[in-house]
Amino acid sequence: MKLGAFSVSLNVKDLKASKTFYEKLGFQIFAGDFEKNYFIMKNEDSLIGLFQGMFENNILTFNPGWDVNANKLAEFDDVREIQKNLKREGVSFQSEADENTSGPGSFVVLDPDGNAILVDQHV
Repeated sequence: MKLGAFSVSLNVKDLKASKTFYEKLGFQIFAGDFEKNYFIMKNEDSLIGLFQGMFENNILTFNPGWDVNANKLAEFDDVREIQKNLKREGVSFQSEADENTSGPGSFVVLDPDGNAILVDQHV
């Protein structure tokens, strides 16, 4: 399965403080802004999403169809195909992509420890 770009989406209490901290670690703003309550920050091929007030827990995020620079990949596994494969494997879903659509879509599963995994296709 090709899951695309990987990032960790962090639920932060203070977006400004978190942004400043991760800048000290060499991360730079890649997307987002204070008005939207989030930043995607990048250090080489490492991506961290900082989100204030958008969700309760941290989330592992995969973006099918994107590389680490949010460029569309020529070939990738569509989110609906990934979902079908996981269903065949008996994985339970918290939310599902509409299998009757194409293009952008997403689903959420939980790992055995309750960590949320978001598979979020933007293309």
